[in-house]
Amino acid sequence: MNDAPPAIPHHQPRGLTDRLALGFVKFLRLFADAFVAKRCGHRAGFLETVAAVPGMVGGLLQHLNSLRHIRDDKGWIRELLDEAENERMHLMTFIQIAQPTRLERLIIMVGQAIFYNFYFFLYLFAPRAAHRVVGYLEEEAVTSYTQYLGEIDAGRVENLPAPKIALDYWKLAPGATLRDVVIVIREDEAGHRDRNHAMADALIAA
Repeated sequence: MNDAPPAIPHHQPRGLTDRLALGFVKFLRLFADAFVAKRCGHRAGFLETVAAVPGMVGGLLQHLNSLRHIRDDKGWIRELLDEAENERMHLMTFIQIAQPTRLERLIIMVGQAIFYNFYFFLYLFAPRAAHRVVGYLEEEAVTSYTQYLGEIDAGRVENLPAPKIALDYWKLAPGATLRDVVIVIREDEAGHRDRNHAMADALIAA
């Protein structure tokens, strides 16, 4: 597997909506960094509990929109639900790796509840902005996982054996390690990044 860090393209904001979306994501990043500081596994777990929300919300609202207007969804529903499931598996993996404390679990629950309600209404009234927010979130995720790899390679984070849930989900080879897990998750996030920016662009053209 080629584990060289991928290019990290940045979608340049075009207009007020994009700038607000980027600003919101930067705010979330500051909050996450303040909460979990340099604990890469804990930060990944915190970010994944937020990242698992948009696909489920978007899939639900696209489903209702398709029913309401009696028109084809062009594959968006399945893609968004698959994204939500993929992000959930990221979270389940890092729960095994990081073992969050009760306080961290409580903060994760509160953060998820707040973000879910925010994102639901954002997608309901401004779906283009919602997809742009996710695109920028995934840009940050690719950056975070690249930094995570750097910490592993520098020996500051122990390269533990990959948990069984990761071996089964990504069909990793026996003997795979945390480093292998981070690489495949980073690839997932890059795909979500590109697709959500493309969805936002498609909504502009619609």
